[in-house]
Amino acid sequence: MDSRPSRPSTPISASNGILENGEVMRARSKGREKLLRGLQRISSSPALAPFQRQRSSSSPYHGHSNLSCVSLATPSAPSPFGQTSISSSYFSHGASTASSSVPSTAPTTPGFQSPGCNVSDPMLAVRKVGHPVHATTSIALPHHKKKLTTFNLWVNMPHEIRIHVLSFLTPKELVRTSRVSKDLYNMCYDGQLWTRCDASEFYQQIPAEALAQIIVSAGSFIKDLNLRGCVQLEHHRRAEMVVKASRNLVNATLEGCRNLQRQTLHDLIKRNNRLVNLNLTGLPAVCNTTLRLIAESCPQLEMLNVSWCKHMDAKAIQTVLEGCPKLKDLRVGEVKGFKDLEVAKSIFTTNNLERLVLAGCEDLSDAALQVMMHGVDPEIDVLTNTPMVPPRKLRHLDLSRCNRLTSQGVQALGHLVPELEGLILSGITTLTDSAVEPILASAPRLTHLELEDLGELTNSLLSEHLAKAPCASKLEHLSIGYCGNLGDTGMLPVFRACTSLRSVIMDNTRISDLVLAEAASMVRQRAMDARRRAISLSPQQVSGLPNVTLHLTVYDCGNVTWTGIREVLSRNTEPMKISVPTTDTPSITLTEEPSSSDLTTSMFDTDNKSGTATTTPINPSPTTSTTVGTTTYSCPPTETIALKCYYGWQQTVDEHTKRVLRGSFPSARRLEAKWAQYMQAEEEERAGGDGAGRRRRRRRAREAAMVHANEEGLGHLGEDGEDVWGAGGGDEGMGVAGGRRRARTAVCVVM
Repeated sequence: MDSRPSRPSTPISASNGILENGEVMRARSKGREKLLRGLQRISSSPALAPFQRQRSSSSPYHGHSNLSCVSLATPSAPSPFGQTSISSSYFSHGASTASSSVPSTAPTTPGFQSPGCNVSDPMLAVRKVGHPVHATTSIALPHHKKKLTTFNLWVNMPHEIRIHVLSFLTPKELVRTSRVSKDLYNMCYDGQLWTRCDASEFYQQIPAEALAQIIVSAGSFIKDLNLRGCVQLEHHRRAEMVVKASRNLVNATLEGCRNLQRQTLHDLIKRNNRLVNLNLTGLPAVCNTTLRLIAESCPQLEMLNVSWCKHMDAKAIQTVLEGCPKLKDLRVGEVKGFKDLEVAKSIFTTNNLERLVLAGCEDLSDAALQVMMHGVDPEIDVLTNTPMVPPRKLRHLDLSRCNRLTSQGVQALGHLVPELEGLILSGITTLTDSAVEPILASAPRLTHLELEDLGELTNSLLSEHLAKAPCASKLEHLSIGYCGNLGDTGMLPVFRACTSLRSVIMDNTRISDLVLAEAASMVRQRAMDARRRAISLSPQQVSGLPNVTLHLTVYDCGNVTWTGIREVLSRNTEPMKISVPTTDTPSITLTEEPSSSDLTTSMFDTDNKSGTATTTPINPSPTTSTTVGTTTYSCPPTETIALKCYYGWQQTVDEHTKRVLRGSFPSARRLEAKWAQYMQAEEEERAGGDGAGRRRRRRRAREAAMVHANEEGLGHLGEDGEDVWGAGGGDEGMGVAGGRRRARTAVCVVM
């Protein structure tokens, strides 16, 4: 037994227990009050509304209601536990006691059950609420965005419109587009897109399988088929596929398909009875049987080209002429057998041919050509001594390299070909002036004349017949290359009379620099006339960049020097001065100064006769100046000459032409001046000699350059000798050519 005395216990009265418990409850109520205030702030914040979770509709205790930790209702709201809510006094520090008591069995707040707790304290009461609605908060409903459906324009487009869009692509682009998808593959090989199949542009790149697939896919849609150079169609099965697929051909070109089998070609002709144009140039498979099938199967044929087909003769041509009454274009170059008069008679009888190409037909004789033109035993007119037969409808005739022809046979063309536009007689070395004279006199529509390698022709044919012929004003192309007897005497009148010339070939002839100067003058006058007409119709019209309107070929001409070449280059950059009559009153007008980008300087031109002064800048854009009764327009050249000359000068000429065509006239003038200095120095170097002779030649060269610069608009000398345009020569290239020039002063009467 413990001997230690027990500590006496302090008696606890009921009033002390109640006091201590009340203090503990008040201390805990302060913490709960802080927690509830924080919850109120969080629940009343509108920024957190989207983050709130939807309240549960089920209670963890009983009933379909939510359990709130504390009542936030108004004081007048009844309590589900039978007590009055005093939440208004709960949030104040001086909370008073409840005015009514609650049963001792009332449930307490979960987790807080003290044996000494006064459950009658309203701060500890809990209540069940259904779905409390706070005035300051709202629950955001989930937003269901409508799923946007993309509208595919290409898929929803009608098939016809898609085919029309694809029709603007080239064959190469169609093949590349077909690799994108299956739908595009089917559309790209639709037959409507391949009505015209031209493989001549990509025949070296496309494989045989792809080419055959295109033709087979297009099928009967193909009307124009061009297989020029497609040697890959050598396989028999591929060729048969192409032939079977092509049934509605209108134009067919098989030139260069050397591996095409004869039977395949015959099947193609039999299956296409609507052929209008057929080109079989150089095919080894063509024979007389082929032409017989053409005559039987192609009644609509209008053009046939069987040139360089070695396994046929002129007898087959007679069959085609009789079986194809609509044939207008016949090209049978280097075909044998044209000495047969029956073939010539059939050509005369039909009289439907507008183009006849007999180039290289060595068997063609004078008698056969006369039968083609006159027929057999025609009636002769006593007065004119010409056959009385209907005129031929020929528009283009090619007799080049028919070596058996003579002047007597070619004379048969005279007065029987009034509609002739193109005549080629090159290579018939025995022809003389008498063979061509009657043709020039009776062919007013002649625009194309080739007389190359006719060594017997003389200058009188050009000066007396061609320059005075009715076709002189319409002649556009003339070729007299390798005509050794032709020179300045014949060509100068031709350039004066034939103002529509676009191409002249004069290589290996006796022409000189005078012909080049005359050609440049003709082109310049033609450009000024055209510009004057344009100004009269629309004075505000601005001319564009110049164009090449005359091609000259003058290489291997011993009399052509660099001076003549420079004359042409100078005229290509020379500004044009065009005077147009006007009713304006006399006035003094100064044109605006050119911009600094023009690289030129404006200079004054004094006209003492009219009493007016004009300023004309060398500017690519037109400028105007007014004189008494006329208006003068100064504009850059609109027509230029393209030269083919000695190979040592050709690079300079080509570069000069490029600069002119892009409108860089100052740059072109500088190039011309530098080239002239180089040529002068080269001549002095070759001449050699002492110092005095060299200085004399240099002085003469400067004088010649000054004279050249002062000719016809390039330069106008004033009273004191001032060079207005100054486009040539000198020590460093004078004037606008870009170098130094000798110091000269000019006085402007206006200023």
